[in-house]
Amino acid sequence: MSPDNTRPAGMDATPIFSARLTPYRSLGPRGFVALMAVVSLICFVGGLAFWSIGAWPIVGFFGLDVAIVYLAFRASYAQARAFEEVRLSSEALVIRKVSARGQASEVSYNPAWARLVVEREEDEGVVRLSVTSHGRTTELGGFLDPDGRESFGRALGAALAAARADGPA
Repeated sequence: MSPDNTRPAGMDATPIFSARLTPYRSLGPRGFVALMAVVSLICFVGGLAFWSIGAWPIVGFFGLDVAIVYLAFRASYAQARAFEEVRLSSEALVIRKVSARGQASEVSYNPAWARLVVEREEDEGVVRLSVTSHGRTTELGGFLDPDGRESFGRALGAALAAARADGPA
Protein backbone atom coordinates (compact mmCIF):
# COMPACT_ATOMS: atom_id res chain seq x y z
CA MET A 1 0.00 0.00 0.00
CA SER A 2 1.02 3.59 -0.42
CA PRO A 3 2.07 5.60 2.64
CA ASP A 4 -1.42 7.01 3.25
CA ASN A 5 -3.01 3.49 3.01
CA THR A 6 -5.82 4.80 0.80
CA ARG A 7 -4.52 3.87 -2.64
CA PRO A 8 -3.05 0.66 -3.99
CA ALA A 9 0.66 0.41 -4.60
CA GLY A 10 1.67 1.98 -7.86
CA MET A 11 -1.01 4.66 -7.87
CA ASP A 12 1.37 7.30 -6.48
CA ALA A 13 2.59 7.81 -10.06
CA THR A 14 0.94 10.42 -12.24
CA PRO A 15 -2.22 9.01 -13.85
CA ILE A 16 -2.05 8.56 -17.61
CA PHE A 17 -5.72 7.65 -17.92
CA SER A 18 -8.71 7.82 -15.64
CA ALA A 19 -12.33 7.05 -16.46
CA ARG A 20 -15.59 6.43 -14.64
CA LEU A 21 -18.08 4.26 -16.53
CA THR A 22 -21.75 4.53 -15.60
CA PRO A 23 -24.86 2.91 -17.08
CA TYR A 24 -26.78 5.19 -19.41
CA ARG A 25 -30.41 5.98 -18.65
CA SER A 26 -32.19 7.92 -21.39
CA LEU A 27 -35.13 8.98 -19.22
CA GLY A 28 -34.34 11.58 -16.56
CA PRO A 29 -36.43 12.35 -13.45
CA ARG A 30 -38.67 14.88 -15.22
CA GLY A 31 -39.24 12.49 -18.11
CA PHE A 32 -40.11 9.71 -15.66
CA VAL A 33 -42.73 11.91 -13.95
CA ALA A 34 -44.18 12.86 -17.36
CA LEU A 35 -44.27 9.24 -18.50
CA MET A 36 -45.95 8.08 -15.29
CA ALA A 37 -48.51 10.90 -15.61
CA VAL A 38 -49.37 9.86 -19.19
CA VAL A 39 -49.56 6.14 -18.31
CA SER A 40 -51.70 6.92 -15.26
CA LEU A 41 -54.02 9.16 -17.27
CA ILE A 42 -54.47 6.56 -20.01
CA CYS A 43 -55.15 3.82 -17.48
CA PHE A 44 -57.54 6.05 -15.52
CA VAL A 45 -59.55 6.97 -18.64
CA GLY A 46 -59.57 3.35 -19.78
CA GLY A 47 -60.65 2.27 -16.30
CA LEU A 48 -63.53 4.78 -16.32
CA ALA A 49 -64.66 3.49 -19.71
CA PHE A 50 -64.75 -0.10 -18.49
CA TRP A 51 -66.40 0.95 -15.21
CA SER A 52 -69.15 2.75 -17.12
CA ILE A 53 -70.08 -0.38 -19.07
CA GLY A 54 -70.13 -2.50 -15.93
CA ALA A 55 -66.75 -4.22 -16.26
CA TRP A 56 -65.47 -2.77 -12.99
CA PRO A 57 -62.98 -5.60 -12.24
CA ILE A 58 -60.88 -4.40 -15.20
CA VAL A 59 -60.07 -1.19 -13.29
CA GLY A 60 -57.78 -3.20 -10.99
CA PHE A 61 -55.79 -4.46 -13.95
CA PHE A 62 -55.24 -0.90 -15.15
CA GLY A 63 -53.94 -0.02 -11.68
CA LEU A 64 -51.68 -3.07 -11.84
CA ASP A 65 -50.29 -1.82 -15.18
CA VAL A 66 -49.34 1.51 -13.61
CA ALA A 67 -47.69 -0.24 -10.66
CA ILE A 68 -45.68 -2.57 -12.93
CA VAL A 69 -44.39 0.31 -15.09
CA TYR A 70 -43.44 2.26 -11.95
CA LEU A 71 -41.61 -0.69 -10.36
CA ALA A 72 -39.78 -1.53 -13.60
CA PHE A 73 -38.41 2.01 -13.87
CA ARG A 74 -37.47 2.10 -10.19
CA ALA A 75 -35.49 -1.14 -10.64
CA SER A 76 -33.79 0.33 -13.73
CA TYR A 77 -32.79 3.50 -11.85
CA ALA A 78 -31.50 1.42 -8.93
CA GLN A 79 -29.23 -0.53 -11.29
CA ALA A 80 -27.91 2.78 -12.66
CA ARG A 81 -26.08 3.40 -9.36
CA ALA A 82 -23.43 0.85 -10.40
CA PHE A 83 -20.18 2.17 -11.86
CA GLU A 84 -16.65 1.19 -12.82
CA GLU A 85 -13.51 3.29 -12.32
CA VAL A 86 -10.40 2.67 -14.39
CA ARG A 87 -7.13 4.36 -13.37
CA LEU A 88 -3.89 3.85 -15.23
CA SER A 89 -0.39 5.04 -14.41
CA SER A 90 2.93 3.77 -15.72
CA GLU A 91 3.05 1.46 -12.67
CA ALA A 92 -0.48 0.06 -12.34
CA LEU A 93 -3.84 -0.38 -14.03
CA VAL A 94 -6.49 -0.38 -11.30
CA ILE A 95 -10.09 -1.37 -12.05
CA ARG A 96 -12.64 -0.69 -9.32
CA LYS A 97 -16.20 -1.95 -9.74
CA VAL A 98 -19.04 -0.82 -7.49
CA SER A 99 -22.36 -2.65 -7.71
CA ALA A 100 -25.77 -0.98 -7.47
CA ARG A 101 -25.85 -2.09 -3.83
CA GLY A 102 -22.52 -0.39 -3.09
CA GLN A 103 -20.35 -3.52 -2.94
CA ALA A 104 -16.91 -2.65 -4.27
CA SER A 105 -14.20 -4.85 -5.73
CA GLU A 106 -10.81 -3.77 -7.00
CA VAL A 107 -8.21 -5.48 -9.14
CA SER A 108 -4.78 -4.25 -10.19
CA TYR A 109 -2.69 -5.16 -13.22
CA ASN A 110 0.85 -4.32 -14.28
CA PRO A 111 0.39 -2.27 -17.48
CA ALA A 112 3.49 -3.85 -19.03
CA TRP A 113 1.71 -7.22 -18.99
CA ALA A 114 -1.97 -6.24 -19.20
CA ARG A 115 -3.65 -6.80 -22.56
CA LEU A 116 -6.94 -5.29 -23.68
CA VAL A 117 -9.12 -7.91 -25.34
CA VAL A 118 -11.78 -6.54 -27.69
CA GLU A 119 -14.42 -8.99 -28.94
CA ARG A 120 -16.42 -7.92 -31.98
CA GLU A 121 -19.36 -9.28 -33.89
CA GLU A 122 -19.91 -8.20 -37.45
CA ASP A 123 -23.49 -7.00 -36.98
CA GLU A 124 -23.17 -5.51 -33.49
CA GLY A 125 -19.66 -4.08 -33.20
CA VAL A 126 -17.79 -4.42 -29.90
CA VAL A 127 -19.67 -6.88 -27.70
CA ARG A 128 -17.10 -7.33 -24.91
CA LEU A 129 -14.06 -5.57 -23.48
CA SER A 130 -11.76 -7.16 -20.95
CA VAL A 131 -8.29 -6.79 -19.49
CA THR A 132 -6.25 -9.94 -19.08
CA SER A 133 -2.87 -10.80 -17.60
CA HIS A 134 -1.32 -13.90 -16.05
CA GLY A 135 -4.54 -15.93 -16.19
CA ARG A 136 -6.76 -13.23 -14.68
CA THR A 137 -9.47 -11.50 -16.72
CA THR A 138 -11.63 -8.54 -15.79
CA GLU A 139 -14.55 -7.48 -17.98
CA LEU A 140 -15.09 -3.77 -18.50
CA GLY A 141 -18.14 -1.73 -19.48
CA GLY A 142 -20.60 -4.58 -19.77
CA PHE A 143 -23.45 -2.08 -19.42
CA LEU A 144 -22.19 0.18 -22.22
CA ASP A 145 -23.64 0.14 -25.72
CA PRO A 146 -21.40 -1.16 -28.55
CA ASP A 147 -20.38 2.36 -29.63
CA GLY A 148 -19.50 3.27 -26.03
CA ARG A 149 -17.40 0.11 -25.69
CA GLU A 150 -15.68 0.91 -29.01
CA SER A 151 -14.81 4.44 -27.90
CA PHE A 152 -13.67 3.40 -24.43
CA GLY A 153 -11.65 0.49 -25.84
CA ARG A 154 -9.78 2.80 -28.24
CA ALA A 155 -9.00 5.28 -25.45
CA LEU A 156 -7.86 2.61 -22.98
CA GLY A 157 -5.81 0.81 -25.64
CA ALA A 158 -3.97 4.03 -26.51
CA ALA A 159 -3.41 4.77 -22.82
CA LEU A 160 -2.02 1.26 -22.21
CA ALA A 161 0.39 1.73 -25.11
CA ALA A 162 1.49 5.06 -23.63
CA ALA A 163 1.92 3.47 -20.18
CA ARG A 164 4.13 0.75 -21.64
CA ALA A 165 6.24 3.37 -23.43
CA ASP A 166 6.58 5.46 -20.24
CA GLY A 167 6.88 2.49 -17.90
CA PRO A 168 9.80 1.69 -15.67
CA ALA A 169 12.77 0.22 -17.49
